[in-house]
Amino acid sequence: MISFKQLPIEAKAAVAAGVVFFSMMLSRSYLAEKLDFRTRRWLLRLQMALFANTLMLMGSLHVWRSTVITFTRSSAASSFCFMLWKIAVFMFLALAHSSFFTLLFLVAEEPYFFSLAAYTCLGAYIILIFFLFTLGSVEQAYKFLAGRGAKAGTGSKNRTALKPVLSVLLTVVLTVVGLLNASQPPTVNSVEIPVHKLPSTMNNLKVVLLSDIHLGPTVGKTKLAMIVRMVKALKPDITVIVGDLSDAEAKIIRPAVEPLGELDSPLGTYFVTGNHEYYTSDVSNWFELLKSFNIQPLHNENVKIVSPKSSSDWFCLAGVDDIEADVLRYSGHGMDLKKALRGCSSEHAIVLLAHQPIAAKWALQERPDINLILSGHTHGGQIFPLNAGAYLLNPFFVGLYQVGQNTFVYVSPGTMYYGIPMRLGSRAEITEIILRSP
Repeated sequence: MISFKQLPIEAKAAVAAGVVFFSMMLSRSYLAEKLDFRTRRWLLRLQMALFANTLMLMGSLHVWRSTVITFTRSSAASSFCFMLWKIAVFMFLALAHSSFFTLLFLVAEEPYFFSLAAYTCLGAYIILIFFLFTLGSVEQAYKFLAGRGAKAGTGSKNRTALKPVLSVLLTVVLTVVGLLNASQPPTVNSVEIPVHKLPSTMNNLKVVLLSDIHLGPTVGKTKLAMIVRMVKALKPDITVIVGDLSDAEAKIIRPAVEPLGELDSPLGTYFVTGNHEYYTSDVSNWFELLKSFNIQPLHNENVKIVSPKSSSDWFCLAGVDDIEADVLRYSGHGMDLKKALRGCSSEHAIVLLAHQPIAAKWALQERPDINLILSGHTHGGQIFPLNAGAYLLNPFFVGLYQVGQNTFVYVSPGTMYYGIPMRLGSRAEITEIILRSP
């Protein structure tokens, strides 16, 4: 029987990832209600950082072999430039691995340069791994189709060297494009949505939808202030924030949140939790902070939005907790649609705020009389090649969907980004939704 010491390092990394994952499951199942919030928060984040890093270790070994070891037998291996290249690759991998730990130590009113650099390297790391794997698969397919009759010669060596060179070049180009795209202000996307049973006095009611701002290591007060200015310029009747506002505790990042106090929509500003709010394990403090800015959390509850023109005309605006609260066994929280829609009948229009599209799907299965659901979470994939995974994992990916005759779902691609300050194949968005009465 092979001992642990005899296993290749990739296998050891896989075993370590399994151990960390198992410890996360144990923590969620048996320690969730026994630990205080602060200890639980640190333990969860530390476990997630360790899990991500053990998984990344396997990819990092592949990157090192492809971009460094491959060239050690070349004539340039003893040159000063090659030494600098090895240092650059090592620093690149070290920064990518350190990105997950910035949530523990480097969150402030404005992002630290180290955090921006680390998350940029993480984004480039994901792209580089994809191209190394894809080009490696193409190379293997070529070898299989071409046969192995011919001896490996100069052409084979050139092809081996071409794969990492091409992968690095493509990664650099896409990283620059992604950084430039994400640095632009969110686009304002205006969408008209017919809402069944919306009173005629509320025709053309304007709702501004924000989602996935992710205040934290790479998004700070300056960007939030820009978003608030753009929202105020649209003069919405209602503003809604459908989760993942922050990746940090309320106390630590409070100065960055202050621009939210300037939102002044006449019919109110409302908030529902996303999965990242529960990762902070600080939801109660976030609720209190948002209330101090006159933003009302909808914690499995609803409000009547009354027409400014007629007090007898209204629709039901409801919000549910994110489904991750159930997974994390977060006490007092979890998606409870019955509670959220208590008092909302099909005689009036129903608009639901639910962070994840899968929650939107479950809600419609239970209450098909919901007329409109506003979600986020997917980021439109945020960066290539994660777009494909986000598309496959969510029943609604991005944009407007019609479900049945009288129901619509709109999924925001996110108003900012999570961690990685890049966008490829997606664009940050502030959504201006115009409600139309039938």
